[in-house]
Amino acid sequence: MKILLVSDTHGRHDNLEAVLEKEKPLDLLIHLGDVEGEEDYIELIAECPVEIVAGNNDFFSDLPGEREIRIGKYRALLTHGHYYYVNGGTDHIKREALVRGLDIVMFGHTHRPFFEEKDNMIILNHNTAYEKAENYPDFEVVGVKYTIKYDSADDFYYIEKVLD
Repeated sequence: MKILLVSDTHGRHDNLEAVLEKEKPLDLLIHLGDVEGEEDYIELIAECPVEIVAGNNDFFSDLPGEREIRIGKYRALLTHGHYYYVNGGTDHIKREALVRGLDIVMFGHTHRPFFEEKDNMIILNHNTAYEKAENYPDFEVVGVKYTIKYDSADDFYYIEKVLD
């Protein structure tokens, strides 16, 4: 299963369009908020199923504030993160994930990449989709359950495979 994870496009789509063109076909596009009214356009260009949650800049949106989805046999929380105060750290979102028995938590909002695997849980912020993060090195994390890559040239994290 090939999943593209993005957030915080803030109405700017150049990077998103380029990465979609490079990475298609996708099985799923996950957008973690701050689409700023552009959800229909994102769904149109993705050419795959799309999950989108609302961010703190998605005023008057009908998008859900968060979603729980299944990726293979894993339960994932999709949230922008602002309701969990992620600018101050991940303690709140970790507690919520533990209470709900989640395997993967994906959030945006901070415009800073974050990755942690602890207590059989993955917590991931892929960074923002419109800013370049040239100070962050390329890396790849390979585990029993997943393969995650960060492409610093395009400023995106990719969850390339979640094993069933």
